[in-house]
Amino acid sequence: MAYQWDFSPVLANAPLLAQGLANTLKVTGTALVCGVALGLVLALLRLSPRRFLSWPAGFVIEVFRTTPPLVQLFWFFFALPILVGIEMTPFVAGAVTFSIQSASFFAEVFRAGIQSIERGQWDGARAIGMRHDQALRRIILPQAVKRMIPAFMERAIELMKTTTLIATISYADLLFAANEVSQKTFRPLETYTVVALIYFVVIFLASQVARLVELRLARSGESTVH
Repeated sequence: MAYQWDFSPVLANAPLLAQGLANTLKVTGTALVCGVALGLVLALLRLSPRRFLSWPAGFVIEVFRTTPPLVQLFWFFFALPILVGIEMTPFVAGAVTFSIQSASFFAEVFRAGIQSIERGQWDGARAIGMRHDQALRRIILPQAVKRMIPAFMERAIELMKTTTLIATISYADLLFAANEVSQKTFRPLETYTVVALIYFVVIFLASQVARLVELRLARSGESTVH
């Protein structure tokens, strides 16, 4: 007997899925903003000639780049509260996990971007009397960030995919909402089909924006960092 598709029970729960999508974007946005800021700090520390700064930064970057995100999430949600004696909500645990994990990737993008700037830019800044931090802030970073935009956008897309793991600690994201709708309606096929389409639309649109930005930078003569 052929399966009878029926999307009406799923569509009746559209507000629940919409709230789940909003929560997904919330944790993704939080992790993205915090990850970029922390990533810049880690990159500058790793580029420092002082080993007591560069080595710890490098250690953090490598740990969070090489360990599974799900293990990191469980550690922050289940293990860290035992050490510090403070309970973490699913949102906080997810935001902290994905912020640090994203920062480890953004740090390498920042580092590559900064190192891609020609040495003459540093020499020119020094010749007009700029300190190292002034040259970095006024000359190097503006050029480097422009080259890094496509890589940042690609990482943001990957981050949104990774945040689906937060459903495992009962955060009400889109996947968690889908599980509830599926159990309520007994329509898992339709439910997860709709959720897959939602993710496809959101991520496809984001990827197209990233592609347009990269093409525009390419036409302007700016190389990009990946």
